[in-house]
Amino acid sequence: MDNTIEETVGQPVLLLVGSSGGHLAQLLALRPWYETWRRCWVTFDTPEAVSLLAGEEVIPAHHPTTRNVRNLLRNTLLAARVLRRRQVAAVVTTGAGVAVPFVVLARLRRIPTVYIEVYDRIDTPTLTARLCRPFLSAMLVQWEEQRRQYPEATVVGTLL
Repeated sequence: MDNTIEETVGQPVLLLVGSSGGHLAQLLALRPWYETWRRCWVTFDTPEAVSLLAGEEVIPAHHPTTRNVRNLLRNTLLAARVLRRRQVAAVVTTGAGVAVPFVVLARLRRIPTVYIEVYDRIDTPTLTARLCRPFLSAMLVQWEEQRRQYPEATVVGTLL
């Protein structure tokens, strides 16, 4: 994966942020929607992510993120650098922890932020969604039942 955050000028970029594994798989399922956009991914440098995102521009995030304050701070610095050096049109994420600093800092810069709650959390909200929620431009869910936790959300249907 590319470890540089090159400065870009001109065409806005869609920033797709997500942990590897299921979060990344759900973002990849949006390909018909984002394929015409210039885009950049922020995810973990895992063999699976490298394989799935071959040919894409990827910025590696620091992991693990669960209960790891050091990596939260490192990802916050990463988010600040990325958002300062790029013309980001919007941040779209499915979580998990890596999303929090990107969503918070993007929203503070008045960049639209979209969170898609994962399909396997129907009865309770994820911690990441609860943390990101005050900073979101749009909350999307995959099941009508998820609107009990997020009445303002738009149901988009299942991604996988």
